[in-house]
Amino acid sequence: MLDLLELEQLAAFAEYGTLSKAAQELHISQPTLTRTMKRLEEEFGVPLFVRGKNKIELNETGAEAAACAKRMLALAEHTLQQVRAYHARLHTIAVESCAPAPLWAFLPLLSAGFPGQTVSSCLADEKIILEDVRAGACDIGILPAMVKDKGLECIPIQREKLSVCVPPDHELAGRKSVVFADLDGYNCLLRSQIGFWTEMCRRKMPASRFLIQTDDFALRELIRTSTLLCFTTNLAGDMADILTKRVIIPVADAEADVTYYMVCQKQKKAYEKAARELEKRFVKKKGNGEAQ
Repeated sequence: MLDLLELEQLAAFAEYGTLSKAAQELHISQPTLTRTMKRLEEEFGVPLFVRGKNKIELNETGAEAAACAKRMLALAEHTLQQVRAYHARLHTIAVESCAPAPLWAFLPLLSAGFPGQTVSSCLADEKIILEDVRAGACDIGILPAMVKDKGLECIPIQREKLSVCVPPDHELAGRKSVVFADLDGYNCLLRSQIGFWTEMCRRKMPASRFLIQTDDFALRELIRTSTLLCFTTNLAGDMADILTKRVIIPVADAEADVTYYMVCQKQKKAYEKAARELEKRFVKKKGNGEAQ
């Protein structure tokens, strides 16, 4: 039976060309490597080497054996990774969301409900999220619209409302509300990684230019010192301190008022508990007429 460790040594000998160099790279003694080459030749049952005085080289068959060894080692590594990934997948709850804000409340509830599992999350396009949930590539999707599918559970969990933030002396500062058409043409600051909101702003404000900020400190400094417009939502509490010197104006377009839905396969209803907890808060605040 071929041994993977011995095949690794054969592949190393083929790569480095000499027993001494291969032994050095493998951190083993040269006599140990010499014995391995002899055992492999016996295992294959055919000559693999051309032996000379103080020298050993692969013959044509040996070169093919080394090439096969490399392929077997690659397959073994792939198999190892596949099994580990499968095991991790069994103990991981994968969440894909169209925006970051609903994750802030949902993920802690999910982690509390499943303490023995790892919760992973990422932002993705709405179509990809729905495809992944249906295919089982992710366990939970968070989407900005209700999904009607007999095989999926769809639960409203949160509401996010967009506002624009302008300096006190800006010409829009006196407005009670605005629509995207009022903002079109103004240059704006945008935080990176905000999901579908980025595409929406670009689509609704085609004449505007957007300065996408990946660094939070830089974004805060620009909000504090520049006259550029920026955005916030009722869920973005982390920006409250820096926005105290700005006028916050609700964006009245229907697209700027989003209800998020948790979507999962019906056979994975165990995840409902966390969603139902958020749903209770959502319904309560909606009933009280409060903005979330």
